[in-house]
Amino acid sequence: MERTTLAEIATAADVPLGNVYYYFKTKDDIINAVVDARLAALDGMFAGLEQDHRTPGTRLKAFFDELAGQAELISQYGCPFGTLCSELEKRAQGADHHAARLMQTPIDWAERQFREMGRANPRALAVQLIAAYQGAAVLTHALGSPDLMSREARRVDRWVDSLRK
Repeated sequence: MERTTLAEIATAADVPLGNVYYYFKTKDDIINAVVDARLAALDGMFAGLEQDHRTPGTRLKAFFDELAGQAELISQYGCPFGTLCSELEKRAQGADHHAARLMQTPIDWAERQFREMGRANPRALAVQLIAAYQGAAVLTHALGSPDLMSREARRVDRWVDSLRK
């Protein structure tokens, strides 16, 4: 990502270079747009989960199930969020605030769900949930095994159920 030029981006997008420069003056502008789009997609997902599921436990399970529903794509390309975060962290500037935002957003949302469930340690549980997804995504991609993600989703469903008791 760091060595990719705007010309290469234009070629890959099959648009004239001038069009890229019209909308994005720098690669950082493109990165900002990509991160903002990913965060908007997450916010949309969260809004849908809040609307469609009455309880925080069912929202958490539906969240993980929705992510796991992309198992075929994840097995081929990796997690779109995790992969992007990994690439952002490789930038010459060092630690990237964009990567932190991409991981922090689902952790914050999950923390609110666990808090609403009345759990005493909602932050730790939220990190555990997101780590379970990211770990399963890495393994699904590395092993090319979409069913691994489905098995992890079933395990997370049981885990969330056990926390409601």
